[in-house]
Amino acid sequence: MTEEIKAQLNSKGIPDGLTPAQIVEKLDNYIIGQQKAKRFVAVALRNRQRRIKLPEEIRDEVAPKNILMMGPTGVGKTEIARRLAKLCGAPFLKVEATKYTEVGYVGRDVESMVRDLMAVGYNMVKAEMQEKLREKCIPIVEDQLLDLLLPGSSGKKKRKDSSPKRDVHVLGNIFGESSPIQGSLIQVDIPKENPAQDEPQEEIEEETSTSEDMASTREKFRTMLREGKLEDRVVEITVHRQPSFSMNMMGASNPEDLEESINGLQELLSGGRSKRRNVTVREARQILMADTLERNTDSDKAADEAKKRVEQSGIIFIDEIDKIATHGGEGDRQAVSREGVQRDILPIVEGSDVNTKWGVVNTTHILFIGAGAFSVSAPSDLIPELQGRFPLRVELEPLKKEDFKRILTEPKNALVKQYEALLATEGVTLKFADEAIDRMSFIAEDVNSHSENIGARRLHTIMETVLEELSFDADRHAGETITIDSKYVDEKLNGVIQNQNLERYIL
Repeated sequence: MTEEIKAQLNSKGIPDGLTPAQIVEKLDNYIIGQQKAKRFVAVALRNRQRRIKLPEEIRDEVAPKNILMMGPTGVGKTEIARRLAKLCGAPFLKVEATKYTEVGYVGRDVESMVRDLMAVGYNMVKAEMQEKLREKCIPIVEDQLLDLLLPGSSGKKKRKDSSPKRDVHVLGNIFGESSPIQGSLIQVDIPKENPAQDEPQEEIEEETSTSEDMASTREKFRTMLREGKLEDRVVEITVHRQPSFSMNMMGASNPEDLEESINGLQELLSGGRSKRRNVTVREARQILMADTLERNTDSDKAADEAKKRVEQSGIIFIDEIDKIATHGGEGDRQAVSREGVQRDILPIVEGSDVNTKWGVVNTTHILFIGAGAFSVSAPSDLIPELQGRFPLRVELEPLKKEDFKRILTEPKNALVKQYEALLATEGVTLKFADEAIDRMSFIAEDVNSHSENIGARRLHTIMETVLEELSFDADRHAGETITIDSKYVDEKLNGVIQNQNLERYIL
């Protein structure tokens, strides 16, 4: 999340400053065309911001206006929803309606989408909290690394041993090449006579001398550690995995959730799993930092904040919703199964309480965006109750040649920019002539028109086919500048587009 977005978040995690025009403008950086769909989602997001400012007595009465997007695959339905979620820093989850089954059947139940969204929200809030704690945890991790490099040098006062003998670590050749520490463990006999006079004085002198030496050595190692001179040293570290278990998951019908709960219960009863590993200081720093951040993060506070964000700004994108719509001509058993999934989704969209391992989540104000090609079925084939829960309908337009041309060059993550950057790593300067981009855009439109329309995804196949030979031999062209023109594109694609049967498999 950018600093600009963080500055716009209020106490409920909703951005205050983005107007619908600004939202559309930011979406234009990544998505070409589909202005109508962008306006719909921009207004839906802005209405959430407005709802937060309403008086409390009517705030809960304002429900989100769920959106149903219709259009062929690859025209930007999923990308609009994903970019919208990143733009506002909201928990976002994409699911496929076809993965869910009716209650009582083997498979994922629809309530799992809310649990998954809560997991996304929790991880998001937890990551933000840990980022704020990272600076404070650096000295702690540094001391832990020094403890691994210099066992017994932490300077902590140990409890006096009642035994007549005690262990003293003698350090020698501290900066040797083979190891940072070379020494031996000796036992010092303590005379029994006159213990009240001799023993305390000897202990004080010996411990003072040893602690001074260890403190000096520890500071030298601290300096070396900060200068990066010990990054490749190997240390032994104990990695402990805390058991995670939730009683809410024991009643889950999904086999994956049930298996996870059983494994979590076994770890809980055994006290978790731990093992010793030999790793470099560089790797140990990452492990210790993750462990320190985990221990210093308030999980209850993170769960409470995540619950607020999910309930007030969460977005669930239900793809392939047209695949569970019933229509005439299909078998009765299949129609009943699809209608059963719709009826299970209905209470989630309407607003209900769902148990998660972070608490009960209410779905009343979660924004649901349904999407589907609706090439075989129609929105009217959904059950009437579910249709009514998606009041905003928007049809996305098929992509034309000009759209493909803009997709190749304009967005921040444009395909042309991606391939130029990839081959630049091999020392190859790749340039695309305008005529080449025109030619590839025309071919993408032509193939989509008389074959399966897969939208902008067709460009990925065309680009890979055009650049396959160059990508394979890129190391042989290091230092060269290669220009892709229309003639080069035709050489690579003519044999394919002229053979209709071959085109079905390749393009």
